[in-house]
Amino acid sequence: MGVRPLLMSDATVWAEVRRRNAAWLTPWEATLPPGDRSAPKTFRGLVRDLHRQARERRALPFAVTVDDEFAGQLTVTNITGGSARWAQVGYWIDKRFAGQDVMPTAVALVTDYCLFELDLHRVEVAIRPENTASLRVVEKLGFTEVGYAKGYLHIDGAWRDHRLFALTVEECEGGVLRRFRQGPRAENP
Repeated sequence: MGVRPLLMSDATVWAEVRRRNAAWLTPWEATLPPGDRSAPKTFRGLVRDLHRQARERRALPFAVTVDDEFAGQLTVTNITGGSARWAQVGYWIDKRFAGQDVMPTAVALVTDYCLFELDLHRVEVAIRPENTASLRVVEKLGFTEVGYAKGYLHIDGAWRDHRLFALTVEECEGGVLRRFRQGPRAENP
């Protein structure tokens, strides 16, 4: 399992995975509110826009892989410096790889990169309350629930509420991936 930059050459496999997983992904997919025409309409446009944001140090688009096979996407967005030093993480995965710790591992890797290489202070994840698979990812990684946002994102055709989770660098001594791989700590008697 790994992460690498999302590339223009991923277009065919990206489209195939999305087509095959349409029913699995649609309830959680960002959509544009009526009348908004700002988002890219093609994969090429999406990658071009994300790469522009990456050059501006505002986003990091990653392909998630399993044995070098494209398995999903993880994108760091809204990277903010200055006194905030935070970013948001969003992700999706091919249903074939769900429940195999692929996405928790990818999120842990990228969170560690954000906190320890980019020197961010906080990483956030927003998840629809009904999305039990994504909720399990942040649970496994020890993200703290920090709030509830009414009408937070336009998802699957409507404004949807989200639960908000975050990790700060102070909570991640030794790294999120290391902590995840060690598994839950036994409670002291």
